[in-house]
Amino acid sequence: MRAPGAEAPASRRVPRTTPRTATRRPVRRWLTSYALLAPALVLFGLFVLYPLVQAVRISMTDSTGIGEARFTGLDNYARMVGDPVFWRAAGNTVLLALVSVPTSVATGFGLALLLRERLPARGLFRALFLAPYVLSGVVVAMAGRWIFDQEVGVVDRALTQLGLPAPDWQSSGAAAAVSVFVVLFWARTGLVVVLYLSALQGVDRDVLEAAELDGASRRQRVRYVTWPLLRPTTFFVVVLMVVEVFQTFDVVRVMTGGGPAGATEILVTYAYAQGFQARAEGYGSAIGVVVFSVVLLATVVAWWVQRDSEEVA
Repeated sequence: MRAPGAEAPASRRVPRTTPRTATRRPVRRWLTSYALLAPALVLFGLFVLYPLVQAVRISMTDSTGIGEARFTGLDNYARMVGDPVFWRAAGNTVLLALVSVPTSVATGFGLALLLRERLPARGLFRALFLAPYVLSGVVVAMAGRWIFDQEVGVVDRALTQLGLPAPDWQSSGAAAAVSVFVVLFWARTGLVVVLYLSALQGVDRDVLEAAELDGASRRQRVRYVTWPLLRPTTFFVVVLMVVEVFQTFDVVRVMTGGGPAGATEILVTYAYAQGFQARAEGYGSAIGVVVFSVVLLATVVAWWVQRDSEEVA
């Protein structure tokens, strides 16, 4: 027992924190955090933020890439309102997103459930599904162009052998749009499969076994247990696929070039045609800014919907 007035042992002394020390700690943490983030922030500024600012600036000029550009304000954006080709490209882009995103998500989820089971050569199938996404978009588009070629295409030969009429893939608008959709579906679904496979590894087996003991069938377990647990993954996949659709360029450019008669023209290919072929850089940049704004708005809205649904749950 320590006598009154005696000092506490050195090992039991608690160092006092002065106000100055308490103030320095958050500052040090703040500086350390931003020092670690500095390389990524610099790269983001150089390759994302600066080009975006430049695109907005050019979109308010009549730049042609040659000579001095004159500031025109919002004239390029007003031009879009009366441009029927722009609205057709916008409609094609939205239609492609509405068709391809749900199809890729549903198919990818189903294939992920199948590949989760113990199947022979399961690893090989996983690699085959991801291969089109890993390959260059130009390579995939060239393969798709050969497959759907009107003269020597595999699809036309197979249809002819079956006694069915072969569509004019390069000269018919509807057929060209179908060919682009099929190639994009083939190229993008593999990524969805891999993302869902990774998410399925994190599903608690005990929850599924408890549902099975309660009498839930396999279909009910997928619908009421697995699918709700994968909601964050589904949100990420949907946003990613929407962004992919709005950024699609190489497949459409190589396969159809936006034709025939603009049937497969989408916003990105139209912006390229205006900026680099028609030499209307200002107008092409304005279309690019609109695409970026739409994708950003869709992402924010989807994020708000996802957050509200999680709060309700």
